[in-house]
Amino acid sequence: MDTTITANALMADEDKRITDTISQERGRLRNFIRRRVPDASEAEDILQDVFFEYVEAYRLPAPIEQVGAWLFRVARNRIIDRFRKKREVQLPQVAGGEDEGPWLDEVLPSPDGGPEAAYARSVLLEELLAALGELPKEQREVFIAHELEGRSFKELAAESGESMNTLLARKRYAVLHLRKRLQTIYEEFEI
Repeated sequence: MDTTITANALMADEDKRITDTISQERGRLRNFIRRRVPDASEAEDILQDVFFEYVEAYRLPAPIEQVGAWLFRVARNRIIDRFRKKREVQLPQVAGGEDEGPWLDEVLPSPDGGPEAAYARSVLLEELLAALGELPKEQREVFIAHELEGRSFKELAAESGESMNTLLARKRYAVLHLRKRLQTIYEEFEI
């Protein structure tokens, strides 16, 4: 009998912790989803899916370390799934075109924009690094040197002995690959 009472007390304690977490995170999570999903009923469905998954995961033996971050990651994944079903939209062109200079800081959220902007920036940078790893070495090196290090094509051509047109073409192919690869994650954050 004591075992039954203890088990019931543990279940009630778990249920209370789940309810408290859901109450605490509901508003922030709903706002996060609503900013990315215009349809209110679809956003509510995503929110309910996230909380359902949380309840399921909470009851697993492995604890969830950072519940807030975990909930936002699950929400982000649900939103990505939604966007994968939608038509692709092109990433914005930065004034001056691809040979003008670094545009990365213009398309990433500001690191000073609060916790959601910092989270979005970290996710986007993580995806960018993975996508960069998929590029051929020559394209990756030109992209990194020009976009991330801010070096000019003239400087790169003098250093490598390659023509500027060759370097421009390599960067162009890198940008095309990165746009295609990062389109869904970019849309998710509606930068």
